[in-house]
Amino acid sequence: MIEVRDLVKSYSSATVVNIPALYIAPGETIGLVGNNGAGKTTLFRMLLDLVRPTDGVVTSKGIPVAHTDAWKYYTGSHLDEGFLIDYLTPEEYFKFIGDLHGLSTGDIQERLQPFTDLFNGEVLKQRKYIRDFSKGNQKKVGIAAAALSHPELLILDEPFANLDPSSQIRLKNLLRNLHEQHGMTMLISSHDLNHVTEVCKRIVILEKGQIVQDMQTTENTLQALEAYFTV
Repeated sequence: MIEVRDLVKSYSSATVVNIPALYIAPGETIGLVGNNGAGKTTLFRMLLDLVRPTDGVVTSKGIPVAHTDAWKYYTGSHLDEGFLIDYLTPEEYFKFIGDLHGLSTGDIQERLQPFTDLFNGEVLKQRKYIRDFSKGNQKKVGIAAAALSHPELLILDEPFANLDPSSQIRLKNLLRNLHEQHGMTMLISSHDLNHVTEVCKRIVILEKGQIVQDMQTTENTLQALEAYFTV
């Protein structure tokens, strides 16, 4: 579904991403892990054509993302609060996203139903704008909006950040259910090694903009990751 070839992003003399090749097959769930500054967010921004690479190409279903908008209709993403329209209420924002994808009010309500536990009574019917919510609840709104259209590809940057432990566990279960029920291809970056290994079947380690390990998730993956990041 997604292919990266000879992808380089440089700022002045610093190269922040340098990935010769990366392929993400339809239906894969991939966790992208790495320390701060590893280039995870920059990579995501290039996948979404928010940042143009210095060299190389990103293709989605074989077509460069820079050459078409077609991929936007089957891709859902949430990287940070900048993706939100914060002067809307959550209900208004979900309707805006739903309208873009031709969803009725009933469709939107139905597709938000699996998020009930994650919202925990703190998101809907609060009569306030998204900008007035906590960072954690803003994150919940963004993730729900990204998944609202049941996209073929879902890209989430640090989805577990700013969430309390209960919400992290609910989100982990929700992401697994979305993949199982809809076959979504998922690309998730996270500092939470435990949650990302439980959600994703493949783990890619990024260090200084380069892929240093690419592994299938097994019962030993979490231990291997912890060992890698404690050296």
